[in-house]
Amino acid sequence: MSTGFAAVLVFLALIVPDQITRLPPGNSPWTALLRIPVEALIAGAILLLLPKKGRRGIVIGLGVTLGLLTVIKMIDVAFYAVLARRFDPVLDWILADDGFNFLVDSIGKAATIGVSVGLVLFSVLLVAGMAWAVLRLDTVMRGHRIGAWRGIGTAGVAWGVLAVLGVQLIGGLPVASHAAADLAGHTVMALPQNLADRKKFAAEVQVDNYRDRDPDQMLTALRDKDVIIGFIESYGRNAIEDPAYNGAVLASLQANTEKLTAAGYVSRSGFLSSPTAGGGSWLAHSTFLSGLWIDNEQRYRSLVSSDRLTLTRAFANSGHRSVGIQPGIVFAWPEGAFYGYDQIYDSHSFGYNGPSFSWSPMPDQFVMSAFQQLEYGKPGRDRLLAEITLTSSHTPWSPVPSMLDWDALGDGSVYGPVVAQSESTANVWKHDEKIRTEYARSIAYSIDSLLGHLAEYGNDDTVLVFLGDHQPASVVVGTEATRDVPITIIAKDPKTLDRIDSWGWTDGLKPDPAAPISRMDTFRDKFLAAFGPEGDPH
Repeated sequence: MSTGFAAVLVFLALIVPDQITRLPPGNSPWTALLRIPVEALIAGAILLLLPKKGRRGIVIGLGVTLGLLTVIKMIDVAFYAVLARRFDPVLDWILADDGFNFLVDSIGKAATIGVSVGLVLFSVLLVAGMAWAVLRLDTVMRGHRIGAWRGIGTAGVAWGVLAVLGVQLIGGLPVASHAAADLAGHTVMALPQNLADRKKFAAEVQVDNYRDRDPDQMLTALRDKDVIIGFIESYGRNAIEDPAYNGAVLASLQANTEKLTAAGYVSRSGFLSSPTAGGGSWLAHSTFLSGLWIDNEQRYRSLVSSDRLTLTRAFANSGHRSVGIQPGIVFAWPEGAFYGYDQIYDSHSFGYNGPSFSWSPMPDQFVMSAFQQLEYGKPGRDRLLAEITLTSSHTPWSPVPSMLDWDALGDGSVYGPVVAQSESTANVWKHDEKIRTEYARSIAYSIDSLLGHLAEYGNDDTVLVFLGDHQPASVVVGTEATRDVPITIIAKDPKTLDRIDSWGWTDGLKPDPAAPISRMDTFRDKFLAAFGPEGDPH
């Protein structure tokens, strides 16, 4: 029995894919067992050829390696589910803190600590168990050398034939499997690939058409405008196009269109392709503002240590007061200096005394109201550039606040009953349909908060740019979703939008499905060109 258990453990470690969605669909995921792992054949042959001296250490090392790869594969499963990509064994450890905080929001701190300890213990036991399993199988093969060679030879021929023919299971898994070898290659190559990317990025950051541009020759068309850049967390293309849950978002866009049109505003919309999905908002923000493609932590750290001209700093250099409205920042944020803000408002700066809304420290409408009091509504102020990050639509999308009268927000205490009467996050996350419904409600709320402020307090000289940072997790959009996010520019002065005619964006708050898609890192230069002297009418 122990031999059978060892064989099953090693076999599953070799053939189970790193994405749950790659398992055969429907009631037949067990057919994934109908695979031949080439790694087992190669390892078996190596074990049979090993001399007695030093053999045990090599066998244990092989088992430990397979165990560690299996742990990485389990992490990959989680990464694909949330971030739609593989785990980077060099750069991604920093995300452990975000994962811990997400679980705290979902199941509570005590349960999260228990889960974390359990995962660590399970990983240790898995590695130890894999070492034992390989040792056990090695002992059996040495006792039956002729039978082992015959089995390896027969399976090897079958693997070769199946590989040449490209035979696949339902769902696309190849029967002639090499998943563990691929994972090992990815893991081993992570460090040299990251070193090569670091060198590549160091060259990219030096290429900047606007580095030495005279500030007097930048953003000349917006010198008399207040500009607000609003990021809506997890506002992805699917939020407006997936009929399974887009109703609340479309209703919000329609209602706000009517209000803003009545107030004299016009808008144009398109799509940007984000460097991240499911999370990693700071990668999207830095990409958008810097004009460089920031798709990993290494690039982000290198960027914020550079003197790259950001869109926010360009406004500051051109005479605007530049402020960062960052309610999601709860700890020290030294990277903020890179963006060139004159002032940063973090979660402690808004005078909020209400309850948190899961991950989000406070509701978006309260943030916009505080922005009005702290900056936008001040008499006699300078022209303003405000970069605002709205967090109410951050996972886990429960509880979702409600829009209140702008004069009734007070210090936020009014939100106490809203949280108390809301369905628990844990209950929402038991049902995929509820997750999607609450996600859409949260996006609609963030849009209502941002555009409601514009309708309530905006003026003839206000220009609003708002966009999503990335698509939500695959539990909402699935695994085949694009990385597109909507982006919209709103203004009263028609000459403002005339400057982006060449972009091909469509009229309205909702981009047409055929609207152009640009990479997010192209926006900075396009914006600076459109609203600088080169964008003047000829």
